[in-house]
Amino acid sequence: MLTELHIENLGVIEHLDLVLGAGFTVLTGETGAGKTMLVEAIDLLLGGRADSMLVRPGTDEARVEGRFVVGDEEVVLARVIPGDGRSRAYVNGRLATVANLLEHGQRLVDLHGQHAHQSLLTVAAQRSALDRFAGTDLQSLRDARARLTEIDASLAALGGDVRARAREIDLLRFQRDEIEAASVSDLDEERQLEEEEDLLSSSQAHREAAYRALATIDDEGGALDAMGTSVSALGSRSPFAPSAERLRNAIAELRDIAGDLRHLAETIDDDPERLAAVRTRRQLLRELRRKYGESLSDVIAYRDEVSERLEELEGYEVRAARLEDERKHAVETERRAAAVVGASRRAASGPLGDAIAARVQALAMARARVEVAVGADDPGDDVTFLLGANPGEPALALSKVASGGELARTMLALRLVLTGAPDTLVFDEVDAGIGGSAAVAVGQALADLGARHQVLAVTHLAQVAALADRQVVVAKEVRDGRTVASASVVSGAQRVDEIARMLSGGAASSAAKRHAKELLDSRKVGS
Repeated sequence: MLTELHIENLGVIEHLDLVLGAGFTVLTGETGAGKTMLVEAIDLLLGGRADSMLVRPGTDEARVEGRFVVGDEEVVLARVIPGDGRSRAYVNGRLATVANLLEHGQRLVDLHGQHAHQSLLTVAAQRSALDRFAGTDLQSLRDARARLTEIDASLAALGGDVRARAREIDLLRFQRDEIEAASVSDLDEERQLEEEEDLLSSSQAHREAAYRALATIDDEGGALDAMGTSVSALGSRSPFAPSAERLRNAIAELRDIAGDLRHLAETIDDDPERLAAVRTRRQLLRELRRKYGESLSDVIAYRDEVSERLEELEGYEVRAARLEDERKHAVETERRAAAVVGASRRAASGPLGDAIAARVQALAMARARVEVAVGADDPGDDVTFLLGANPGEPALALSKVASGGELARTMLALRLVLTGAPDTLVFDEVDAGIGGSAAVAVGQALADLGARHQVLAVTHLAQVAALADRQVVVAKEVRDGRTVASASVVSGAQRVDEIARMLSGGAASSAAKRHAKELLDSRKVGS
């Protein structure tokens, strides 16, 4: 529900704050007072076209704000239209796009008249309205379509077309075989190969180094001889017993080192073939890492992924056959569900058209007819509401109805028959070109709709205004040489005066006031 409307510098409106309530509210006032500008302001909040011509002359920008309350949710929409440049949109005080306003507007308000925000003009909304009227069960169709989508996604994931699949299989086989041919089993192999290559590539230098070291230790006059002489010099002198013992231990350790050096020097052989093999292996492992991962562990992980994908692709025919069989059954299920939905829609289209037509005919369109066309192909998603306003004229889609008044009355009739409308409904020109009993019928229809929704209607007819729960009078006056519009809720004697003005078309006479009071009293009696 639209609870508050704030407008600044929009057309003839300099500054206006309006608090609105539930039920049926009429906007009245003399021609040119600014009633339609209020509707224009709401249209701007809902993402309507912003024209700089709407900005009040002499000001920099126009601003419109609206507070909407739906259940526990509160939404504040705002639109700023500069004298030049692009308009700005806000949702709950934060910058937004016009598309954001439109999105909110479609669920909050329906504008009926010369404006674009009429949700029932879209095929989707008309289809949804027909389904609500018919009580169509769409769940089986949704489930069948979801299953078809799932199967198609699984088929697409199997590997694309035949040629693409064959190319991928060849590539994956090559990659898998290349990795498996390397027989990588030890993730530390590269370090071990590096050490072996270092040993083999410098074997002669290693041996020479070992023998030189051995000579300094074990040759005549070497370290062992010198240390033996040191032990003999100390002899059994008690002050040096600890040092002599340490020397004897060092001699034993040095003899062990000499043995190790001799063994290593004797076992290091020149092996060009092994060296070449080690270098080849290291190059192979480097190449695998270049292609398939930073480490040998990554290479093995990639091989496992390739093997899994290969298994999937190589089993394509079996899985594809199974999925195709499932798809065939899913298509049949979808067709049966679509046929049920299509039958439901076609069966309800005539009664819905008749129900709307009956309402339309009571709204000063006595010979109008309404048709609900449903597409021939199941499930009949192509739903179009058609209106034939006059005898001999073809029924046209509602989106192509030229007369704003006819369209607004048809929308009113639709809303009376259907459910599921936004909380707030705004009607402009709904009473264009009618009077007498037809005006009363339109007013009563709006009042009936006001029992379920917040209804705002611009009207020139006293019969319509008198049936409203509240009346907002839009007036204009000249201040400092400028025309300024204002809006206020009237009640009591003020409302009688306004109804009387509407009846007489000018200054209210005593007779007009009596008639106005009778109209308002008759509403109270009727309610």
